[in-house]
Amino acid sequence: MDGQIRNTLPKKERLCGKTGISRLLAKGKHGNVPGLRYLCLAGTEAEANRIMVSVPKKMFKRAVKRNLLKRRIRESWRRQKHLLTVEGGVDLLFMYPSKEILSYEDIYAAVGKVIDALNDRYGRNVAEDIPVNEGQEE
Repeated sequence: MDGQIRNTLPKKERLCGKTGISRLLAKGKHGNVPGLRYLCLAGTEAEANRIMVSVPKKMFKRAVKRNLLKRRIRESWRRQKHLLTVEGGVDLLFMYPSKEILSYEDIYAAVGKVIDALNDRYGRNVAEDIPVNEGQEE
């Protein structure tokens, strides 16, 4: 298990509580990718990036379908969260806007695009972390 990334979604990585959610809704920035909408707030100084998933009852009356989509979004995030390079913590709300049920592969790709968009907007450049003189003897 040394050096492996643990793909889990513990309680500390879930956005819950009235203050955190209301702060995200009030100050967060909206974005869209094909198949998914998101609302994010960077620089929360939380110990981990936190997410919340919403599938509207207006779109899907049956809870079985809503829960299926929420599971797919959470699983896609869980498997790709290590790609997010934003410092200082991010609160993120995923909203499912479509009336059709997308496949897991499509949702996985949409979550990947959200992560790329957040890295472009808030992330640090990985090339800046490499020292200039690394590997050179003086």
